[in-house]
Amino acid sequence: MTTTQQAAGSRFGGLAALAADEVVTHSYVRDVALAGGRRIALITLDNDRDHTRPNTLGPATFFELREVLERLTARAAGGEIHGVAITGKPFILAAGADLSKVSEIPSRAIGKQMAQIGHATFGLLGTLGVPSFVFINGLALGGGLEIALNASYRTIDRAVPAVALPEVFLGLIPGWGGAWILPNLIGIENALKVIIENPLKNNRTLKGQEAFDLGIADAIFDSANFLEDSLRWADGVIAGTITVKRPNEPGRIERAVKWDAAVGVARKMLENRIGTVAKAPYKALELIKAAKNTDKKAGFAAEDEALAELIAGDQFHASIYAFNLVQKRAKNPAGAPERAIAKPVTKVGVIGAGLMATQFALLFVRRLKVPVLITDLDQARVDKGIAYIHGEIDVLRGKGRIDQDESNRLKALVTGTTDKSDFADADWVIEAVFEELSVKQDVLAEIEKHVSDTAVLATNTSSLSVEQVGAKLKYPERVVGFHFFNPVAVMPLIEVVKAPTTDNATLSTAMVTAAKLYKNAVITADTPGFVVNRILAKLLGEAMHAVDTGTPFEVVNAALEPFGMPMTPFELLELVGLKVGAHVLDTHHGAFPERFFPSSNLHALAEHGRILDRDSQGKVKGFDRKAVAIVLRSMGEGEAHPMTGEQILRRVEDGLADEVHRMLEDGVVTAPEDIDLCLILGAGWPFQMGGLTPYLDRVGASERVFGATFHAPPIRGVD
Repeated sequence: MTTTQQAAGSRFGGLAALAADEVVTHSYVRDVALAGGRRIALITLDNDRDHTRPNTLGPATFFELREVLERLTARAAGGEIHGVAITGKPFILAAGADLSKVSEIPSRAIGKQMAQIGHATFGLLGTLGVPSFVFINGLALGGGLEIALNASYRTIDRAVPAVALPEVFLGLIPGWGGAWILPNLIGIENALKVIIENPLKNNRTLKGQEAFDLGIADAIFDSANFLEDSLRWADGVIAGTITVKRPNEPGRIERAVKWDAAVGVARKMLENRIGTVAKAPYKALELIKAAKNTDKKAGFAAEDEALAELIAGDQFHASIYAFNLVQKRAKNPAGAPERAIAKPVTKVGVIGAGLMATQFALLFVRRLKVPVLITDLDQARVDKGIAYIHGEIDVLRGKGRIDQDESNRLKALVTGTTDKSDFADADWVIEAVFEELSVKQDVLAEIEKHVSDTAVLATNTSSLSVEQVGAKLKYPERVVGFHFFNPVAVMPLIEVVKAPTTDNATLSTAMVTAAKLYKNAVITADTPGFVVNRILAKLLGEAMHAVDTGTPFEVVNAALEPFGMPMTPFELLELVGLKVGAHVLDTHHGAFPERFFPSSNLHALAEHGRILDRDSQGKVKGFDRKAVAIVLRSMGEGEAHPMTGEQILRRVEDGLADEVHRMLEDGVVTAPEDIDLCLILGAGWPFQMGGLTPYLDRVGASERVFGATFHAPPIRGVD
């Protein structure tokens, strides 16, 4: 370790242990001669790995970059160089902090050091004595973008695929300058979009042109000569022949009039969309608001404190757990057979031509690009289904997602029939008919007469026994559950249900097919509700039971806020459909009568059609008066036994802990991680909660119910 690195290590000594086995992103320096005898020092960030391991930023990376920048500061003072530029290895600037290192931080104090080392290092880009540049040549996420923001000037490659500050999605804030610099660079509304809005839209990223249009970069060039053009442009800036104008920088009027108003609007958006449990978005909002009137030093100090607090907190550690589930476990599903035994799928059949069935057909034709055949009871239904699919393909073309040729090809691949013999050459047939066992049994038994003996027959049932669905078949081993979530095109989860009779070739085909559909698949046992619906049935069933026994809707909503769900139980019931919800509760009560409640009130509310009162834009205003009256009328004399919010929360927490524990004991899935993965991907369970099981451990429900925890040690923050 050099003397400079030793000095940095002394100041940030708590980080030394984290640097021990870090994949270091090195700072390779070379001088580039410019016109007129000028010279620029070009730093290339490179971790010496291929594109599958992007540059990341950990303590050792910072120590090295800091030493390089201090050395270049001395060279600039001696007149050896006239500028400093940073770029990245091919297609990648940096993907931000090394999350594996950040998640290992043992205390709040060392978390603060992690914030401070970023500021101390990147801050040198403003004190070099010569202009600093960052050439954004590729992926720039989180701290990778903050490198650029701390420089004097930025260029960007037009082909850059992803620029973002995704920190609030992971329970953090842009803590290396982004929360203060960005609003002061591109204006309050643009900054709110990048720092808060985009991360909460499934981590939306900006392309190169979008980042330039927002004012994040000062110049944009094509890929072919990006580095050469960036160096030439930087030389012009150094020489004074190029003047940089930043039209999106906030002016006096914006600061006086728009700043606080925009922050207020953003706060209301957050409250309506995610509630108030998630800490990171609100902490980011505080920092952005303060950036209006603070200087850089004060802004960076506030980032240090906020980042330290969040790094030490429960929500960040739960978010990292959830992030690893989605990035790693979802890509290597537990219990999946070898891909080599999967059967080829060269033609798909869909039984049904309703909304769900046509969504299936559209997804299969788009992703697999094989012939897709739909059928229904009569030609009119089939024709309507084909028209819907063609219309959705036209929408994709109108949005520029596909071109005219692709549109024509996809339409030609989708056909309809009422003649089941047309399914003879289908390798994969999925039914999407009414959720009634006898109906599903009959349609699969009928189609089996026409398909080959090796064709896979998939059912999209959400709660029926897959084994029973295939009970009338000659070859029940070819039946598999393939449970999509609505909307089909958007929701990333498929529950692949392995019945006792399902063979490995069928299961492997289902898993490979799910991957080709760009979906994450979790294998579950054949049990009522599988994973997602069983958990939701418990949650929603307890909510309705509280209402049925006299607890006001409002009390139930408030009681369950600590779960941090993006919508209340009654909004969720309306989303899935009140009739569907009532059916799911009945199904689970039938399977587990001692633990799940039916709700006659929910059936009555389903007939009424709603629980919530909404305005013309669909925004919830309160509870529908007639819905409240329906519930009140159901109460007989002396039958109301309302619960307190504390009682409801304790009952739901313990009930969920018991249900998850039973599911694991019964082998519904292989581990708690699969429960959480299903809930995150299939039910929108918040990242910052880590799914369900880390929360149940943290609040003590696991210990209360079965005397242990789902995770050892529990997933929680540090001191």
